[in-house]
Amino acid sequence: MTEPAGGVAARLTGFAEALRSHGVSIGPGETVDAAAALEVLGLADRERAREGLAAALLHTDGQRAVFDATFDLFFPLGVGLPEGVRSATEPTSLDDRLVEALASDDQAALTQLAGEAVETLGRFGSADGGWSAHQALDRLQPQTLLARVLAALRAGDAPDFTDRLDRDEIRRRIEAFRNRVRTEARRRMAEVRGPERIAKHAIIPSADQIDFLNAGRDQLAELRRAVQPLARKLATRLAARRRQAARGRIDLRRTLRRSLSTGGVPLHPVHQRHRPARPEIVLLCDVSGSVAGFANFTMLLVQALHDQFSKVRVFAFVNRTDEVTGLISAAAADPVELGRRILSEAAVTSWHASSDYGAALGEFTDRHLGVVGPRTSVLILGDARTNGWDPNLPALRQIVDQARRVYWLNPEQTARWSTGDSAAHAYADIVEMHQCRNARRLSELVARLLPV
Repeated sequence: MTEPAGGVAARLTGFAEALRSHGVSIGPGETVDAAAALEVLGLADRERAREGLAAALLHTDGQRAVFDATFDLFFPLGVGLPEGVRSATEPTSLDDRLVEALASDDQAALTQLAGEAVETLGRFGSADGGWSAHQALDRLQPQTLLARVLAALRAGDAPDFTDRLDRDEIRRRIEAFRNRVRTEARRRMAEVRGPERIAKHAIIPSADQIDFLNAGRDQLAELRRAVQPLARKLATRLAARRRQAARGRIDLRRTLRRSLSTGGVPLHPVHQRHRPARPEIVLLCDVSGSVAGFANFTMLLVQALHDQFSKVRVFAFVNRTDEVTGLISAAAADPVELGRRILSEAAVTSWHASSDYGAALGEFTDRHLGVVGPRTSVLILGDARTNGWDPNLPALRQIVDQARRVYWLNPEQTARWSTGDSAAHAYADIVEMHQCRNARRLSELVARLLPV
């Protein structure tokens, strides 16, 4: 690896700043440790430098993919056209050599072919316009080469091919090559527009930073895998809060009596211990449209935390409200499957499929208000977009009057509240409303707001 332009110190500082912008917690101490590690390891062995920086800067799971993509921008393997790359290659020749490289799993050849694909098929605009991984992959279409790679393997010296290498392995190699193309395109673009800008706009965020309203199917799958680890972490935090709350306030009278043995110095405070009953949780969730992914993920997360509460009841709505607690227990931590089952098995819609918060809140107070009591905390999940229907504020006031606490988690950014058909600020005048756009923010709110 060549020494980065602008000096190692400047690159390392920019690297740390880019990671912070993606939600990685890095302070001055970690940055100093990373500089010390890089001074010892040097830049001659790029992968060793990568692992050293990862050890110094990362402290939580799920951030390695963001780290690696950012590292490749600030500490690139080289500059300009990769060595050995043919700048003018026929796509057919590129296809043939890619099939051979995939069949033999030749890592060096695959890296060279990725650079060739970006240079030949991914360039757009003028000479310094840039490079697009999407354009290169769309023209090359490596995913269509599966049959040819299999044929090449069978034609070679691989008599036991079906036993040691199946289609899934070839698909894995093809996806790895696609990632090489994406990495190469980002590297070339960073040379033109700067690594800071590319790191901000071209790196996919970690699962806990994915915006609920923009999450696709693959990203929802990432969130699904994050449910159980996040639940374990939150359970630990809630248990710690419960232990702290159980200590109670200092018992001044007993503390002063105990201090007589030390000449009146209160060395050992005595607390008024109390054992509060575990709270109850009621979720009221909008499962319509784009907010469904947010609601489904949150339902699964709270269900995974059920041991922290005496009772968990979950209700879903579009324009009607129905209890779905049983469906969540059988959903196997899959937000997509949970959403499908709720819409098909629960009575959450009437004659139309548009969300109607007023009707849903009204039905909840008419049919289910009995589940809310003085120990109950209610979480309402939704964007508060009423599609022009009456928001039914009196129904929400009824819930607030009967519950211990009521919070509203809104996946839309605050700037969009009360725009168009949103009644967010009207509801926020009655209950405490919080912006909640990704899993990290959700975990912060759950740890802070849920009672112990």
